[in-house]
Order: sequence, then C-alpha cells, then structure tokens
Amino acid sequence: MPRRPGRLARFRSRPLWQRIVLVLVALMLLPYLFILLYVLPFIHPISTLMLRDAVTFQGYDRRWVSFDDIAPVLVQSVMVSEDGQFCFHGGVDWGEMRMLVRETMRGESTRGGSTIPMQTSKNLFLWNSRSFVRKALELPLAVSSSFVWSKRRMMEIYLNIAEWGPGIYGIDAAARHHFKVPASKLNARQAALLAVSLPNPIDRVASKPGRGLRQLASLIQRRAKNSGEYIKCLYN
Repeated sequence: MPRRPGRLARFRSRPLWQRIVLVLVALMLLPYLFILLYVLPFIHPISTLMLRDAVTFQGYDRRWVSFDDIAPVLVQSVMVSEDGQFCFHGGVDWGEMRMLVRETMRGESTRGGSTIPMQTSKNLFLWNSRSFVRKALELPLAVSSSFVWSKRRMMEIYLNIAEWGPGIYGIDAAARHHFKVPASKLNARQAALLAVSLPNPIDRVASKPGRGLRQLASLIQRRAKNSGEYIKCLYN
C-alpha cells in the first residue's frame, strides 16, 4: 500500500500562490497564539523594537518588574495621559474610533486614538509607521488580548515593553535611566514626566523636559491625583 505524502510534501506540491497565501495566513494567526501564551505570568514578552535592536546588535536595556513593583502614581499618570477609559472598554474605544474616522474622512488632522491595548498589540506584534493596514491588524489583536488578559496583566506588559528612549524599554529601565530610582520609587512629578514622554520618547526626554513638556506634565499630575474612579479595575 503506497504511503500518503507528508504535510510538508503536500505543501510543496501546491502552486506557489497557494503556498504564499498559507504562509501569510499562518503569520497573521501567530500573534493570537502568543496572546494565549502571554497569559502565563512568568513569561516576559519583548516588543518588535526590542527584537530589532537585538538583531541589529544595538542592544537594549529592559528590566522586567511585576505590576505590584510599579509605583501606582506611574500607572495613574500613564492611564490619564494615554487611555483614560482603560478600565471601561474592551480593547478599543469605539466612540473615539468613530470620531477619528469622521475627522479622517473630512481631511482634518487626527489624534492617535489608540488605547493601551492597541498600543500593546502594536508594540508586541506590528510596526510603528502609521497605515490603515496596520490599524486593521491592530484592532482585532487589541480586542483579543483584552478578552484573554486581565487588566493588570495588560498594564504590566505594556509598561514593561514601552519605549522611553533609545534602547530604553520598560518602566524600571526608564526610571533608573532618567531619575536613578527603581519603578517602585517614582514620585508624582517623575511619573507625570515619564507618562507625557511616551508618545515620542526620542524627542521628549523625561529627565530633560522643555517648557511645553513641563506644562503638560503638570496637567497630567493634577489629573492623576484625582483618578481614583478610573483605576478601580487595577487596584480593587
């Protein structure tokens, strides 16, 4: 009785276009397998930027810390600066997204519109440049990761992979680099400066803020002080 060809042989026998489609589908599904894997608390994910720095031998500094070892004032500052509705949406702020689409259709300059789950998905699995293709891939990843991970795990991963300067990733490396303290010892002012530098950490240097960055940090510092109702999903 003739042996059936193996899976690899059957794959090779397919037309080239089918093989390309299958590879692309597999690559698109791979992040969802990682989302399931990253539920495990002892796994410390790395971002695509960290992978790039490693592959190009630039190196990077990242020191993973658990959520409980991050100063709450830093978490509050990042939430009010980056995603004030973090505790209330399922990965995507659809109201914000609809407003963003309307502004885009009218040709107006748009805001980022990204939630923390969207930014986490982008940092883990996608690329940085803006495009509709990236956004289309980012949305289902954000919804899926929000469904699988707890809010605390989402925030823990985000704060441990976010970029805070060239080769500086994660809040502990950032706190030590900019303010010479661990993430657990950040004060309100330092936390606010780190939070407002997130959108552009190369040009916005938390430890050397210009006048505009200092003013923005003061605003975030005041909002973080009154953010108790917005962080209950993380501390209650």
